Amino acid sequence: MSAERGLIWCAAAARASLVDRRSFLGSLAAVSAAAATTPVWARGPASYPSPDRELMATVPGGRVYVRINGKLDGPRPPVVMIHGGPGGNHAPFLNALALSDQRAVILYDQLDSGLSDRPNDPRNWTVERFTDEVDAVRRAIGVKRWHVLGASWGGTIALEYGARRPPELAGLVLASPLISTRSWIADANALRAQLPADVQAVLRTCDPPAPVTSACERATNVFYRNFNGREPRSDGYVAYVAAHPALRLNRALYQGMWGSSEFVATGSLRTYDGEPLLARLDGPHTLFMDGQYDEARPVTLGAFAARVAGAEFAVIPGAAHGFFSDRPEESIGILRPWLERQDRA
Repeated sequence: MSAERGLIWCAAAARASLVDRRSFLGSLAAVSAAAATTPVWARGPASYPSPDRELMATVPGGRVYVRINGKLDGPRPPVVMIHGGPGGNHAPFLNALALSDQRAVILYDQLDSGLSDRPNDPRNWTVERFTDEVDAVRRAIGVKRWHVLGASWGGTIALEYGARRPPELAGLVLASPLISTRSWIADANALRAQLPADVQAVLRTCDPPAPVTSACERATNVFYRNFNGREPRSDGYVAYVAAHPALRLNRALYQGMWGSSEFVATGSLRTYDGEPLLARLDGPHTLFMDGQYDEARPVTLGAFAARVAGAEFAVIPGAAHGFFSDRPEESIGILRPWLERQDRA
C-alpha cells in the first residue's frame, strides 16, 4: 500500500475559495476514517547511518554543529531541516535520513542547542539572528540551491527565511509551524479542553506565576502524550541520544524565548506574529505539513495554508506534532514526491 494513503493533500491557494471551513472539516473526518484502517508502520530503524560529513559552521554568535548524509553535489538539491524548541536539537529528524538515498540531508543544531556552541547569551536569542543562521550554514557548506524544512519553532525560522525570497530556495516546507503565538495558544487552549476534567483542573493551577510542581509536570505530560508525540521513540533514536548526551533541551533558551510549557508563552516570542509573512511566500513552492492530532491543529494550519496562493497542505493520519517519529513512512512518503516536483520546477 502507498505510504500516501489517507493523507489530506490540497493545492491551498490556487483554489483557496474551495477550502472553506465545511470542506476542510469534512476532509478531517475522512482522515480519521482512513487512520482507523491504516496499518501501523514501523516507528523507525534500530540504528541510523553515521554522517558522511560533520562540521562546526561559523554563524552569528558562535559555531553550530552540522551533519550531512548524501552528496551535496548530487543531481538533486539537498534539503536542510530546522529543528524545534527553541532549544531542541536535530535528533527528531533522524528518520528523515531515509531521503539521503536521493539527495543530501542536512541536519544542524541551532546556536545554544544540541551539539552546537552554547554561549547562552540572550542577546543571540532573536528571530532575526536564528534566521540569519540558516544562510550562514548554507554558505559554510557551499550549497547554491536547497530545500528548507522547518518544524515547530523551526517552522517559524523557515517562514521568516522563505519570506525573504532568497534565490537559493528551491522549496519550503512548514511542518507544524509556529505562525503566530496568538493562534498557537488558542489551539493549545482548545486541546486542553479535550483532556480529562481532572487533568484540566491541575493544569489550571499551573499557569504562571504559579510554581511548576510534580503534579503540573504529570498533567502537562498528558497533553504531550496526546498532541506532541503519540508513539514511543525508535530504538535507534534512543541509542543515538544516549550516545550524544548534549542532545537535551536547553531549558534556559526555551523559557527565555517561549515559556514553561507548550501552552504557556511568557518569553520573547509571546507577541510573535508571522501571519503577515504568509503573503510573501512563493506559494507554488510551499508545503504545509501537519499531524492529525497535532498541537498545531490542522484546522488552524489549513486556514494559514489557504492564505498562500498555490501552496499545498498535507495531514498525516495518526500522528501528533512529532510526525517524523509517530508516522515516519507516511511522512517521508508525502515529502519525497513533493521535493521531486520542486526539483523540476
